[in-house]
Amino acid sequence: MANITIIFGILLILLGLGGWFGSGGASITALIPAAFGIVLLILGVIARNEKARKHAMHVAVIVGLLGFFGSASGLVSLPAVISGESVARPAAVIAKSIMAVLSLLYVARCVKSFIDARRNRATA
Repeated sequence: MANITIIFGILLILLGLGGWFGSGGASITALIPAAFGIVLLILGVIARNEKARKHAMHVAVIVGLLGFFGSASGLVSLPAVISGESVARPAAVIAKSIMAVLSLLYVARCVKSFIDARRNRATA
């Protein structure tokens, strides 16, 4: 799970940098996904240590949840952007929607991993 955390961290960093450069550096808030990604990347590296894995992964799933709840509002405006309606900051809506989906996928993967780990401990 540590490697998956690192991968999701990198994806969020790329999303943040893409938003930053895509906006011409006009909006510092475009880097919010990158901040979440850096935290996940660090936690993923920490989780490679067997002794720190459990705590690092629990913090990482909380970061994923915060990322989802903080960006889920983009999903509400996404249908308007897709249909071509006028919305304020359509690039932000798209970036927030991507972050919400990535965060939700990450949290779902973490939950599955936690369930699998508990089952494996019970059978061992």
